[in-house]
Amino acid sequence: MNKLLSLILLACALGVTACNTVKGVGQDIQKAGEKIEGAAKK
Repeated sequence: MNKLLSLILLACALGVTACNTVKGVGQDIQKAGEKIEGAAKK
């Protein structure tokens, strides 16, 4: 029972970390796109 609970907690922790990482990468890509768009308008 303790092993199962430990595995579930580990999976939740990894899931939360992955979501934050993907969100950060998305924001970085969006900022890069905005800069490219601004340069193209000049």
